Amino acid sequence: MSKHTIALPQGFILGAAASAWQTEGWSGKKAGQDSYLDAWYQQDRHVWHNGYGPAVATDFINRFREDVALMKAAGLTHYRTSINWSRFLTDYENAVVDEEYAAYYDLLIDEMRRQGIELMLCLEHYELPLQLLEAYGGWQSKHVVELFTRYAEKVFARYAGKVTRWFVFNEPIVVQTRVYLDALRWPYEQNTHKWMQWNHHKNLATAKVVKLFRQQGYAGTVGTILNPEVTYPRSSAAHDVKAAKIYDLFYNRVFLDPAIKGVYPAELLQLLDKHKVQWDVTEEELAIIAANTVDEVGLNLYYPHRVKAPSRAWHPETPFHPAFYYEHFELPGRRMNRSRGWEIQPRIVFDMAQRMKEEYGNLPWFVAESGMGIENEAQFKDAQGEIQDDYRINFIAEHLYQAVRAREAGSNCQGYMLWAFTDNVSPMNAFKNRYGLIEIDLDNQRQRRMKKSAHWFRQLRDTQQLTLNIDDEAK
Repeated sequence: MSKHTIALPQGFILGAAASAWQTEGWSGKKAGQDSYLDAWYQQDRHVWHNGYGPAVATDFINRFREDVALMKAAGLTHYRTSINWSRFLTDYENAVVDEEYAAYYDLLIDEMRRQGIELMLCLEHYELPLQLLEAYGGWQSKHVVELFTRYAEKVFARYAGKVTRWFVFNEPIVVQTRVYLDALRWPYEQNTHKWMQWNHHKNLATAKVVKLFRQQGYAGTVGTILNPEVTYPRSSAAHDVKAAKIYDLFYNRVFLDPAIKGVYPAELLQLLDKHKVQWDVTEEELAIIAANTVDEVGLNLYYPHRVKAPSRAWHPETPFHPAFYYEHFELPGRRMNRSRGWEIQPRIVFDMAQRMKEEYGNLPWFVAESGMGIENEAQFKDAQGEIQDDYRINFIAEHLYQAVRAREAGSNCQGYMLWAFTDNVSPMNAFKNRYGLIEIDLDNQRQRRMKKSAHWFRQLRDTQQLTLNIDDEAK
């Protein structure tokens, strides 16, 4: 081991993230305001760990003042969450604002400004209104793109004078990949055509919202938050390299390129055409995407993804899926977070940073989510009841170090944000794996307690210096 100390760049973001549905709970939610996530939980409660879901979550909607005080105590410079589209409106067609829910955000924004923490707001973090899924097939519909733009217009009109950093989506690829590509989540329909249509309409919605924001002349920036899976081939052999390149096309570049470059990759379009993937796209829509690229991107980086060339022929009766071109590969001896089943490889941050610099015009970007979820954290409590989460401190330090290194190497990396500020609900996982700087005690009225990592994070912010041990010595 060798000890390293590195200064943080001036103004470097040290924040944390969450979403509306994973924290707020249903307090005050009205009939007809269910989101896709609410419906999934109601339909399939048995697949959510120990039955926990979005119904109460962390009850942030009633306890936000307490939580904002904890944000300040933990040293956060920024906090990113979402506005729940399904709750912000009472009439999705006519964009009628739910004044009770909107007033809660007025109070939250004011409280965060009072405490000196910058709020970053996302317009959609899986919170598609159930009504629009049932009536129009959700993002399958171009009409839903227009309804989303009307919703964004109402949000900007109310809050854009106080919030200056906006994001259209968080992880726009996830829902349709889980539902329509892999059929792992309700309502379980393997349909690659729908998957690509959802992708396109979210790209189109991003461009339309960017255009709206700029036409209205609001101060600040508008971007999006993506979750590129930093992908490595099993080997340097051409067949493995091809598998990784195609995986990257379908899961990363399908959103990175339209958001930043304004175009779909030609290779992706060729493969979609080759496999007769049917999706409705017009020249006018492509022109809107081309003319309205984002100001910045947040990138959610958790683990590397490794692939190899397929070892078996595709079954002729199985509809096309991108897995036609790859198989997943697990690196022997890899370092693991065994609670989550994910490989730990901090290098992904630096490698993605280099890619942003070399392939994407060095657009401003930041690590929007990075974190370590651990099961049964109570086993790490000390005599005073504080969770001694040194594993989380080490994880943050190693990944943050790579972000700072990338900045020093010329990448336009603006900061590092942790998932998550508090323990919160995740899809299916519920509260099984804990990610927070702050513990949520489910057995004690969701009492909040700072973990060791929260005190460490505050010290990091105060000193503006990162010190860590790196395993880089021959033994």
